[in-house]
Amino acid sequence: MKASKTVSTRSVTTKLITTASVGALLLGMASVAQADNWRYAHEEYEGDVQDVFAYAFKEYIEENSDNTVQVYRFGELGESDDIMEQTQNGILQFVNQSPGFTGALIPEAQIFFIPYLLPTDEETVLTFFDESKAINEMFPELYAEQGLELLKMYPEGEMVITTDEPISSPDDMNNKKIRTMTNPLLSETYDAFGATPTPLPWGEVYGGLQTGILDGQENPIFWIESGGLYEVSPHLTFTGHGWFTTAMMANQDFYAGLSEEDQALVQEASQAAYDQTIEHIKGLANEALEKIQAASDEVTVTRLNEEQIQAFRERAPQVEEAFLEMTGEGGQALLEQFKADLETVTNE
Repeated sequence: MKASKTVSTRSVTTKLITTASVGALLLGMASVAQADNWRYAHEEYEGDVQDVFAYAFKEYIEENSDNTVQVYRFGELGESDDIMEQTQNGILQFVNQSPGFTGALIPEAQIFFIPYLLPTDEETVLTFFDESKAINEMFPELYAEQGLELLKMYPEGEMVITTDEPISSPDDMNNKKIRTMTNPLLSETYDAFGATPTPLPWGEVYGGLQTGILDGQENPIFWIESGGLYEVSPHLTFTGHGWFTTAMMANQDFYAGLSEEDQALVQEASQAAYDQTIEHIKGLANEALEKIQAASDEVTVTRLNEEQIQAFRERAPQVEEAFLEMTGEGGQALLEQFKADLETVTNE
């Protein structure tokens, strides 16, 4: 059984970023476009999905060139907002950040938090990410406007809600303090579900659940297992409302300064990492759930039936409306393409 985590160890994790660690990154930054050691930070722990992607990328780069890639995991350089800032400033060359955080920069990225937009079927979701025009053509333009070269978007897993007691309806969510990322649309989703959305940095979530500051949170099942969240939030509910999505990108100035050969290398490495990661997540949710159930007798698992899901789905239109209010005509165009892509994939 995974050792129980405490508030203190979680707090320490979030404080690992120091002046020295960032200073070490800055050392030797001159002519970074020609540097052969590239720096890549992501939001997760060793062995998690983003880590699998990062190391597959690193392996391809190092096997096919003289360049090297230094990977930094969660906490080593700060929280998600920190590593994005470092990437935009050119301290990091590559970053993996979910649209949950990128939504502050790119409001349209919040589209993934419109509940019940994506299906729950794994095969359909994976095909959608492969073939979607919205994903592969429209999003790169949006990221470019923020100085970011979008290399890959990919799903990590179906979102699961964990709470302090079992839930099966929006009524059960009333006044529950559910942790959300600092994302306006995600807050809108949980407000629509009847809960009290409570934005909180990831490093404070375990302690917040442990002490009762929070009543619940949402994440893919592998992250619930990896982060030990089931230890302090043992009631898992599969609501079918969405998938956790993430994006891997480069500092655009860095990317533009690469030779054509190195740009091609980065693109090929991104595709190789994507292919390996998609294979990795197949069946990952079931494996993680088995580990959780083996580790704790207190865990309950509720899979909502269609009637129960409908009660939540009926709350979704107000979230879609909020998305359109936040994003205007650009968001409307993206949403229309998103839905058209989904229809195409569903009918294949």
